[in-house]
Amino acid sequence: MVQRSVITDALKSARENAPDRKFTESIDITVNLKNIDMAQPKNRIDETILLPFGNGRKAKIAVLGAGDIVTQAKDAGVDIIIGPEEIERLGGEPREARKIANMYHFFLAETGVMPLVGRWLGPRLGPRGRMPQPVPTEMDIRPVVERLRNSVRIRTKDKTSFSLKVGVTTMPDEEIVENIEVVLRRIESALEQGAFQIRSVYVKTTMGPSVKVV
Repeated sequence: MVQRSVITDALKSARENAPDRKFTESIDITVNLKNIDMAQPKNRIDETILLPFGNGRKAKIAVLGAGDIVTQAKDAGVDIIIGPEEIERLGGEPREARKIANMYHFFLAETGVMPLVGRWLGPRLGPRGRMPQPVPTEMDIRPVVERLRNSVRIRTKDKTSFSLKVGVTTMPDEEIVENIEVVLRRIESALEQGAFQIRSVYVKTTMGPSVKVV
C-alpha cells in the first residue's frame, strides 16, 4: 500500500502546479495496471467503492419498480423513479433510454420488475455497466441510496488504465488522501497479485498536469 505521506505530497504538488481557475475543479486519479490479461473477464475490475468523504458530487440514482419501493425512493430523495409501464415504453424509445442510462450513475430495481428491465432496458444499461441492483421486497433501500450517493464505480472492461474522481479542489487534503487510500486498497484487493500489478498512479486537477504518486 502506498504510504499516506507519498499520496499527500503528490496531491499538494498537483494543486501547486495547477493554474488558477475561477471554478471548482475535480481531483482525479489515474491507475495503470501491469502483468494482467484483460482479455480474460475474470481479471477485469468491477467495483463500487464508498468514499469516506464523497467526491464532491452526489451520484445520481434511479429506482425502478412500483409499490413500497416507490415510497422509500421518495423518502430517500432519489433522482428519478421509473414504473413498470415506463420501463416498457422506454424499450421503444432507444434514444431516451440511452440518455437515462448515461445520466444516472446507479440503478436499483425491485426484483419483480427485473425481467421487464432485462427485456426492455438491458440493451441500454448492460453495455454501460448500469444494470440495476435487485432489491427484495422486504429490503429498505434508504441506507443503500445513502451509501451509493457517495460511491464511485470502477469498471475496467478490457483496459489496463482507468481514471476516477476522488474529490474537488475545495475539499481538504486529508479527506481526498483518505478517499485515494480507500480506492487503492480496494483495487489491490481486487487484483490477484495486489500492488505488484499496479504499474503507476497519477493525481491531477481538472486542468492541471498529472503528478505521479507511485
